[in-house]
Order: sequence, then C-alpha cells, then structure tokens
Amino acid sequence: MAVTSPAAHSRVNTSVHRLDVLAAARKAAVAGLVTLGMMLPLIGFKTVQTMNNELALETRPVLLLSIILLVVAGSLLISLVIKPWQERRASAHVPGSSVKYAHVRAAIARYVTPFAIGFVLLYPVLSIWFAGWQGSVKWIDNFGIQVLIYIMLGWGLNIVVGLAGLLDLGYVAFYAVGAYSYALLAKEFGFSFWILLPLAGCLSAFWGILLGFPVLRLRGDYLAIVTLAFGEIIRLVLINWVSFTNGYAGISGIPRPTFFGIPFNANDDGFAAVFGLEFTPLYRTIFLYYVIVGLSLLTAFVTLRLRRLPVGRAWEALREDEIACRSLGVNTTNTKLTAFAMGAMFGGFAGSFFAARQGFISPESFTFMESAMIVAIVVLGGMGSMIGVAVAAVAMIGGTEIMRDLDFLKQIFGNDFDPTQYRMLLFGLAMVMIMIWKPRGLISTRDPSAFLKERKTVAATFVKEGRG
Repeated sequence: MAVTSPAAHSRVNTSVHRLDVLAAARKAAVAGLVTLGMMLPLIGFKTVQTMNNELALETRPVLLLSIILLVVAGSLLISLVIKPWQERRASAHVPGSSVKYAHVRAAIARYVTPFAIGFVLLYPVLSIWFAGWQGSVKWIDNFGIQVLIYIMLGWGLNIVVGLAGLLDLGYVAFYAVGAYSYALLAKEFGFSFWILLPLAGCLSAFWGILLGFPVLRLRGDYLAIVTLAFGEIIRLVLINWVSFTNGYAGISGIPRPTFFGIPFNANDDGFAAVFGLEFTPLYRTIFLYYVIVGLSLLTAFVTLRLRRLPVGRAWEALREDEIACRSLGVNTTNTKLTAFAMGAMFGGFAGSFFAARQGFISPESFTFMESAMIVAIVVLGGMGSMIGVAVAAVAMIGGTEIMRDLDFLKQIFGNDFDPTQYRMLLFGLAMVMIMIWKPRGLISTRDPSAFLKERKTVAATFVKEGRG
C-alpha cells in the first residue's frame, strides 16, 4: 500500500486551493461582466434636464465601478468563505441537531414575542424621548405606522399563502377595495371610521370569495396568473370608472378618524383644547399609530385562534397535500374560500386605515409592486411564521425608510445621489441572499397546531417544501 508523504500531501492541497481560487476568480469575473452589462444603461448613464429644457446624458463611472466591485467582492466572499463554511457545517451535521436547535429557537421566541409587543406599545414614548416632539413625527409616522401596515398585510396574506398554500399575487386588490370603500362611503354618506372599518373588511371578504370561486380547480402557477390578473382588473377599474372613482385624480378630502367624536384639529372642540394641551399634529399621529397597533394585534390573535380550529387545520392539510385532504373528507372548496375571505378581510381593514391615514388615495397606490412586496415579506419571513413575517416587514419597509437618512453617502457619490432610488436594487439583492442562505425563510420552523400531550416544534426539514 502506497503512503503519501507530508510534502506530497501539502503540494496536493496547495494545487487544489489554487484551483479553487482560480475558479472563484473566474466566477467573480463573470459576475462583474454581467453586472457591467446590466448596470451600464441603468446606473452608468443618467438623463438630466438642462437650462434650455433639453435632456443631456451624464455618466456616473464612480457609482458604476463601486457596484461592480461590490458584486465581485461578494462573489469571491461566497465562493472562498461562505460555501466552504457551509460544506464543513453540513459534513459535521449531527442527526437530530436541527430539532434540538428548533427547541432553542422556540424557547427564545416565547420571550421575544412579549418583549416585541412591549416595545411596540412604548415606541411612541421612546421616539419622543430620543427625537423630541418635532423629530419623532417622522419616526412614528413614516417608520412605525408604515411598517405596521405592511405587517398587517403580511399577516393577512400569510393566511392564504403560508397556511393554505395558495399563491396569491393580486392581494393588493383587497387592499384597494378596503381603501376605496372607506373613502367613498365616508365622503358620500358621512359614516365614521369605526363604522366603515368592519364594513370595508366585509366588502373585501366578499371580493375574496368572488376571486375564490373561479380558482377552485387551479393551483401553482395557474393560480398565481389568475390572482395577478384579478389585481390588475381591480386597478384598471379604478382608473377607468372615472364617474365613480375619479380615475387617476384619486379621491381627496377623506374624513380622518376621531377620538370618540373629538377631532384632531386646532379648533376649540379639538383634542388639544378639550384636554387642555398645546396643539400639535403629533397627537393624531400617535392616535393612528395605536389604531394600527390594535388592528395588527387583532389580526395576529384571530390568525392564531383560527389555526387551532378545524378550519385552520384544514388550511394546513390543504397546503401539504390537497389529494390527501380530499380523501379524508375535507371540503376543499369551503377551505379555499374561507382562506381567501379571511385574508381579504384583513387586507380590507388595512386599506380602510390607509385611506383614513392619508386622506387621499389614487390607483397609483395599488400597483402590482405592492402585491410583490407583500408576497416577498411572507416568503422571506417564512411562510406560516407570524414572527418571521413581522421581522421581514421591519427589515424591508423599515430599511427603505432608513435609507432616506443616509446623507453621508452623498459625500461619496455626490450631492445628487439619492439612496432611495436604489431600494429595489437592494431589495432584489436581499432576496437573492436570503434564498441562498435561508431558502425556507428567516424563520423556517413552526409549532404544530395539533399535538398529543406535548407540543414539539417541527423543524423545516420535516415540513413539505419547508413551509411553515
């Protein structure tokens, strides 16, 4: 039997390492060339308007080169560091360790949830404490309220996609139905926000049932195409039915919600005057913040309760195997319709709140990009995981809002650089990174809805397609 000397073994390892480095370098070079081809027309050139009202073409070589270098560096990092680490981790994997770590994550989640709820309830106080009365408006409104709206939308879509396994790309249609229902009924009939909130949810649920009937026999890609078409149909109706929706001009002057009949204005009957406070628009912002907090908690509570009911178990059975679900006597028609209706209802709640908060709505607020954003939040967070959806919403929506304050980047790329213009680029990059490292979402484990004597966390490897 031949014995390899240490010197020969070292030479072999060195040659293998060189081959790995060369392969990684070639891969990084290809990634850089692809980035150059894609980003040259998008980033390398920019049209600006001159003093003569003419369009001139400007080049941005520094920004283009920076993006290419980032892609090349990221490719080298993945090839030389991350993939070898993943291979070593996979080779050292101990059977059953994923379940053990799932129990640890479940234990952490039990403490994270009450802490997160407490932080959300105290968030306005903390914002005022750190940023002051004037500076806190931005953090409570643009960050807090905006993130909570998408958390509520994500939880509503999670019923359809995460629990029932029905891919819905037209969820923004129910969001639009709720918003326009509140806006039209409030302006025409003068109903209050608290009356129209459940009514908007019921109307959205009705449209969810109407969508559910044509797609009962569809699944997968076909279901996604039909739901996408439904969302576009609603948007086109809002644009073209001018006599009813005012078309592209939208609806303005939408009545704002009041505090038990007390408006938030500077009059003598306003909130500040009634309670003897100095008038500031921050009171309305704080009130709206706690309204959306209440609606989000209601969505979470109802979803958790429904998961423990027979209809919730039917949703999960439908998601795992529709044929087996039918063989067990589960009515898949009613199961799908209830999933669409419940998800649409919470979308209608969020839409009515959005209209009341903005005071103005138009079809531009309900495009396909909004549906894609909500679906991405559900998928990246972990389908079926409510904590994961909340984390993904904070990262994606909150990250976009934080980018507005990255003024130090203007010192690098120039005063005309606007970080928010590249939010979709970063959004796509984040999706690629998550799909590489966490293909089942940020939180890929879940607790079973039905259990015998003891609830045990189910690891993602034991769930079909890692859903849950």
